[in-house]
Amino acid sequence: MATHTITFQPSNRAVTAPTGSLVVEALREAGLDIAQPCGGQGRCGRCAVIVGSGNIRRRSTIRLSSADVAAGYALACQAVVEGDAAILVPEQEKIERRLITDKTARKVAPPFGYDPARDQTVRAWPLSLDPPTLADAVDDYSRLERALARHGLRDLDVPLPLIRELGARLREADWQVTAIVETDDWSQPNGPPRLIDLVKPSPHPSPPGRGGGGEGLYGVAIDIGTTTVSVHLVNLVTGEALDSAAEYNGQIARGEDVISRIIYAGKNSGLGELGTLVRGTINEVVGRLAQRNHVERDQIYKATVAGNTTMIHLFLNLPPASIRLTPYIPTVTHPRPVLASEVGLEIHPLAGVDCLPGVASYVGADITAGVLASGLAEAEGLTLFIDVGTNGEMVLGTKDWLVTCACSAGPAFEGAGVVCGMRATRGAIEEVWINGKTFEPTYRVIGETRPRGICGSGLISLVAELFITGVADKGGKFKMDLDTPRLREGDHGPEYVVAWAGGTDIGRDIVLTKVDVDNLMRAKAAIYAGFSVLAQSVGVELKEVERLLIGGAFGKYINVEKAVQIGLLPDMPWDKFHFLGNTAVMGAYMALLSRDARAQIKAIAEKMTYIELSADNTFYDAFTSALFLPHTDMSKFPTVVALGKNGRA
Repeated sequence: MATHTITFQPSNRAVTAPTGSLVVEALREAGLDIAQPCGGQGRCGRCAVIVGSGNIRRRSTIRLSSADVAAGYALACQAVVEGDAAILVPEQEKIERRLITDKTARKVAPPFGYDPARDQTVRAWPLSLDPPTLADAVDDYSRLERALARHGLRDLDVPLPLIRELGARLREADWQVTAIVETDDWSQPNGPPRLIDLVKPSPHPSPPGRGGGGEGLYGVAIDIGTTTVSVHLVNLVTGEALDSAAEYNGQIARGEDVISRIIYAGKNSGLGELGTLVRGTINEVVGRLAQRNHVERDQIYKATVAGNTTMIHLFLNLPPASIRLTPYIPTVTHPRPVLASEVGLEIHPLAGVDCLPGVASYVGADITAGVLASGLAEAEGLTLFIDVGTNGEMVLGTKDWLVTCACSAGPAFEGAGVVCGMRATRGAIEEVWINGKTFEPTYRVIGETRPRGICGSGLISLVAELFITGVADKGGKFKMDLDTPRLREGDHGPEYVVAWAGGTDIGRDIVLTKVDVDNLMRAKAAIYAGFSVLAQSVGVELKEVERLLIGGAFGKYINVEKAVQIGLLPDMPWDKFHFLGNTAVMGAYMALLSRDARAQIKAIAEKMTYIELSADNTFYDAFTSALFLPHTDMSKFPTVVALGKNGRA
């Protein structure tokens, strides 16, 4: 097969690529990175490069206008090498942290009366061993067993790496050591205790009733979100979450939703790459927390991990392909604990890593952990819990029963799949108001700077305003006969100009197109149809719900009024809504501390009845009915009807 020279600018890197290979593969060979938020399917247009010269065939131009093609643009994931070429790689979008930053990180106290002697599975035991003599010549291992037996710890499982170092460590510490022991885990509640480490004792040991000499005893609670990875650093002796931090999931560059990542994982080396990216993100956040709290990574002896089913699979390097194929069966929903060294987590290599249990392909550990943290598992009255993100997962029930489902909302709520969409970072329009007479917008921008695009909360606000002011009808169609220059025909059809080029930070107009509106309406319709079908499946109506709990970081930024106006949330009294933030990481934190909380999450997963919406004929009808603003049945949204009748100042 013929090979060709591909030169990338501005880095001036050149590589050889065979005929028929993709430009994105040549980029990877050159050590250059480029975002592929749709997983390389050619749907997002974010991997556009400029072909300066050469023979490159565009396999698809679905996200490029005729003017773009004329200017030399091509999608790297759809551009085929057929000859030598010179290609310019535009500067990539930078992802900035916002959801949980250093400034907002705060200490979190245990949500129950924490006693490590009762609740914690990992504890530190100060040991005083009898030095060997000619009269007492037993081996070092037996001597350690004898010391541990005095504390009731018998039949200890000692990993081979520790046995290899046992003699040297005992003699170096003059036979005075602290044993870090995991007494049990959820998979072996009555199993043998496991030795994690032998360390020199603390000069100021805590009382044995508080867990032994454990001033250097830490754990991490991790939530692997599709968009954001969040971590709590926890003192296992006091139970306090010392610090929290988050970072955007490094996998975003290879797919902004779980389906895109599943598809990417099926490509050559895709699975390993995605696993490396997410573990790299976790290790970066853990390292940041450890450094600023003066904790050594080797002092972190335990980790609990929450995440949707796909994220857990990718973290463990499990192929996720079957998750998106009928009948949607994952490899595992209750993974057994593994060692940190087995998954590349940079904490103590013998630390246990416990991936919390999920329910099904699209209802994962983030939801079971969220149900625990939200209090739904103890609810007396009918309660609805939803987590809005690239997937919309929801649970309806009480302490006695739980039904759950998930729907593919897509990445619209993250600002993806939208012409001028972006994540909730600096420069994103996060809220919009439209004058009902002039149809002129005003908006608020994250970072109080010139706008660069529109994030998910801004999209919800904007579409609601367009509907309420009459710029768009129930079907999301723009009323192009209105007397305003904001409405026009663009490259992608009818559009509304939110910000003119002169007032933006990108030098071009920021617009919302009819295609964008349709994407958002499909996303909100899927969410609304999901919890409608849940209620119908158990013979109740949404108006009977006593509390609506909203988890997930995105939920913190939703304007309830606007979300109701577009039909994303049901129309009910505002005092029924409760925004809980990241319930997944809080549930992981509770499981990190308490063996009982961990057992409760397992029981929650086993108690949930899962409804597969793709196999439920009523979902399609509910989805179709919700494909309007706010709904075809306006009797479900009395406050929106009243707003239309009374007008707005």
